[in-house]
Amino acid sequence: MSTTLLLTIAAVSVILLLILVIKAKVHPFVALLISSLFVAVSTGIPAKHIMEVIMSGMGGLLGHISIIIVLGAMLGAIIEASGGADSLAARFTHSMGIKRSVAALTLVAFILGLPVFFEVGFIIVVPLIYGFAKVARVSPLKYGLPMAGVMLLVHVSIPTHPGAAAAAGLLKADIGWVLMLGIAISIPAAIFGYYVAKLMNRKNYHLSVEVLEQLQLADKEKKPRAETAQPPGAMLISTLIVIPVLLIMLGTLLTPWLPDTGVLHGVVALISTPAIALLIALLLAAWLIGFRGGWGKEKLDTIITSAIPGAAGVLLVAGAGGAFGKVLVESGVGKALALLLESIHLPIIPAAFVLSLALRASQGSATVAIVTTCGLLSSAVAELQGMQLVLVALSACFGALGLSHVNDAGFWVVTRYLGLSVADGLRTWTVLTTVMGLAGFAFVWLGWLML
Repeated sequence: MSTTLLLTIAAVSVILLLILVIKAKVHPFVALLISSLFVAVSTGIPAKHIMEVIMSGMGGLLGHISIIIVLGAMLGAIIEASGGADSLAARFTHSMGIKRSVAALTLVAFILGLPVFFEVGFIIVVPLIYGFAKVARVSPLKYGLPMAGVMLLVHVSIPTHPGAAAAAGLLKADIGWVLMLGIAISIPAAIFGYYVAKLMNRKNYHLSVEVLEQLQLADKEKKPRAETAQPPGAMLISTLIVIPVLLIMLGTLLTPWLPDTGVLHGVVALISTPAIALLIALLLAAWLIGFRGGWGKEKLDTIITSAIPGAAGVLLVAGAGGAFGKVLVESGVGKALALLLESIHLPIIPAAFVLSLALRASQGSATVAIVTTCGLLSSAVAELQGMQLVLVALSACFGALGLSHVNDAGFWVVTRYLGLSVADGLRTWTVLTTVMGLAGFAFVWLGWLML
């Protein structure tokens, strides 16, 4: 199938998806499956393999995020039901003030994002976002939008995460310099993104009913409130939120220095995985907040169970997004788009950015976009060396930051937890990730011109 026809099918599939979700009000899960089937049939994927591709894409993504999302939602439900999020938010708001609290939490998100995978870090801070929003009586977007944007920025540009690490390896760039320069460029890009998010928050967006219930505590059955005279202290809540972060950091920092065959290596590797780290935090929360706070087994079970319906909705949509992305990859759309852009003969730095950005838009995964881009450019950079290779790698990374939209699982996670409609998600989250990616690219290109 020709490149032009593949790209036309891809464009039509995205338009179809947007029409189904925004205009026809079809549930995103169903709309994503319909769009996936359209691409698969139109590009000639054998009928007997279509469902295999769809299930592979959905299963691969859900296998990665399902445990994390469910455990994170349960931990958040315990903290929320105990009044702990309110206690923590009130403490910080009183000591820092509303204006500085948004900037402070955005800085915390930047730091947490260094060792923590994007979805994990965002889910960990969701209780904080809701807690601060309720105390300050503002939309959760005021806190959530800049925090999520900064976490994704760090996720794509720092080689503690798979995309940037793979970029360094494929292009044979010094990973230490990729790390240091990635952080150096991410700081001004994060500041720029913070002010863009602040500008966006001047407008009021319609939030979903579920998020309004979280903020108003209106639905007692879905979000039962524990009857405790005194909510847990801010220090305890902070500790429970930080524990999974510290465990994941422990694995990131210690595992490379431990003997691969040693028992300690195995223990650290196990407890530092996001799912186990969150499970440990959940068990501690159940004991320290629940049982020691006077909750019975039935009350604790009710509170934990109340988190499952919301988590299931996020998982279904995210999984369908993974299926759509997988179909686009298997159909050859991503490769066709990459070959087209490569044939235009752009200079290497903008070529890396545009190629990665286009791949990100076409199939959704930032890591896939980075790896594919660097693989395609590996021969083109054969004559480059040192800092030039580092900058090419980072250009590809910042390209993968932009255009997070309906085929990206992260888009659905962020919009669902923050209560945004698809249309408002495109106006805010998609625009925010794109301008932050452009800001990062501008600094990379400036560095290239100074070499």
